[in-house]
Amino acid sequence: MRTGYIDLIDQTFEFPQEEFNLQKNNLIYHGVDLMTLVNTYGTPLKFTYLPKISENVNRARKWFSDSFKKHDYKGKYHYAYCTKSSHFKYVLERALSEGVHLETSSAFDINIIEKLFADGKISASTQILCNGYKPKPYIENIARLINQSDLKVIPIIDNKQEIKQILNLTHKRVDIGIRIASEEEPKFPFYTSRLGIGYKDIVPFYKEYIEGDEWLNLKMLHFFINTGINDNSYYWNELHKCLRVFIELKKVCPSLNALDIGGGFPIKNSLAFEFDYAYIIDEIVHQVSITCKEAGVEAPDLYTEFGSFTVGESGGAIYQILAQKRQNDREKWNMIDSSFITTLPDSWAINKRFILLAINNWDKEYERVLLGGLTCDSDDYYNSEQHINAIYLPKYDGSPQYIGFFNTGAYQDTLGGFGGLQHCLIPNPKHIIIDKDAKGIITHKLFAEEQSSNQMLQLLGFDNDIKIK
Repeated sequence: MRTGYIDLIDQTFEFPQEEFNLQKNNLIYHGVDLMTLVNTYGTPLKFTYLPKISENVNRARKWFSDSFKKHDYKGKYHYAYCTKSSHFKYVLERALSEGVHLETSSAFDINIIEKLFADGKISASTQILCNGYKPKPYIENIARLINQSDLKVIPIIDNKQEIKQILNLTHKRVDIGIRIASEEEPKFPFYTSRLGIGYKDIVPFYKEYIEGDEWLNLKMLHFFINTGINDNSYYWNELHKCLRVFIELKKVCPSLNALDIGGGFPIKNSLAFEFDYAYIIDEIVHQVSITCKEAGVEAPDLYTEFGSFTVGESGGAIYQILAQKRQNDREKWNMIDSSFITTLPDSWAINKRFILLAINNWDKEYERVLLGGLTCDSDDYYNSEQHINAIYLPKYDGSPQYIGFFNTGAYQDTLGGFGGLQHCLIPNPKHIIIDKDAKGIITHKLFAEEQSSNQMLQLLGFDNDIKIK
C-alpha cells in the first residue's frame, strides 16, 4: 500500500512540475534546494525568486506578440507593472530591467518613481500611468513629475475635478487617460465601481472638459474590472461595452490611440491549476481587432497592468512545525513558528489559498492536519487547500518538519505591514532574495533580518523619553 507523502502528491497531481521537483526526499524549487535555505537562514523565512518576475513579463509579451501576428494587429503592446502588488526595490528594479512601464496608485508611489529615475533605473521611454482617486498630495506629486522630468506621465482621470487640479499645477501639455467605471458582477453589494466615469458619461465628459483644450491630449481609455480577466460572459460583456465606448470616443477624439485593459490575470494557486493565458489573450486581441475593423477605426495600442501576475509567483514562505496538538479524537493541530494573520493575511482575510507543500520528509506516511499560527486569534489557522477541503502533510513524530507556501509574492507583505506592528507582536520573518545568473548559477542573500523587539518597542514609543504629567 502506497501511504507516503510522495505517493499522495504523485497520485493527486502531475508531479514533478516545472518549478517543483524532489531530491532525496526534499523539495526543490526552480533548482533551489529549500532545505539549504532553511539550514542557512533558519525559519520562519520569506523568499523572493527574482527570475520568475522576468519570466512572466516575457511570457505575456510573447502571447501578445503571437496573437498580434495571427490577427495582423497593427497596434503595439505595452506591459505595465502595477506597483501596489509589491513596492519593494528589488521587485521594481527587476521588472524595470525587462523594460516595463509602471502604474501607480498613490502619492508615495511618485516618490518611488523619482528615486528610481534619479538612480538611473527608469529611462525616459518609461511610461508612468497614474491611476486611482487622487487626493491633493497625489495630484501635487503627479504635477511635479510632469514638470520636472522627461518621463511620459499619463494621469488616468477618475473625475472632472482632477483635470482642473492637474492643469492648475502643470506648465506642459499633458497626456491623459479616462478610466471607465465598470459595472460589477451581480454578486457584488454595489452595481458600479467607485472609480472612474460611467460608460454613458465618457463622451459627454470628453466634450465638456477636454475637447478643444490645447493643454490636454486624451491618449488612453482605461478599462478594469475587479474580478480580473476571465473567460466568462461577464468579462466579455464588459469588454464589448468598453469597446463600444472606445469607438464612439475615437470618432470625436483622433488623439485617442490606446486602450488599457488593466490587469487581473490569475496566478497558480494549486498544483492542479489550469488557465489558458494564450487563448484569453488571443480572444481579447481578436475581439478588439474585429470590433474596430467593423467600425472603421484604427485599432489601438494595448496596455496591461499586471501586478499579481508579475510578482505573485516569485514569492514563498517557509515555516517549521513546532509541535502537534491533539484537541480531540479527530483534529491534529500542527503549530507553525509564525502567524498566518501577519505573514499571509489574505489566507484569513479573503480565504485565499496558496500552494502548500512539505519541504522535507516526503518519504514519511501522510496524515490529515490543521495548521495553527502563533497569535491568540481564533482566525489564525489554515485548514484546506485549493483543490480539497483538507491538508495532508508527512506524519509528525517530533523530528524537524518544514512546510512551504508558494506564490505568495503579491500584496502579502504590504497588507501584513512589513516592518510595522504585527498582531500579538509576532515579528516579520527574515526575507531572502534568490537570483540566477546567465550561467544558471543560483545565488541567495539576506534582504531583511527577522524583526526585533527593539524595532517593535520603537514603533510603540517605549524607547522615547516620555514624561507623563
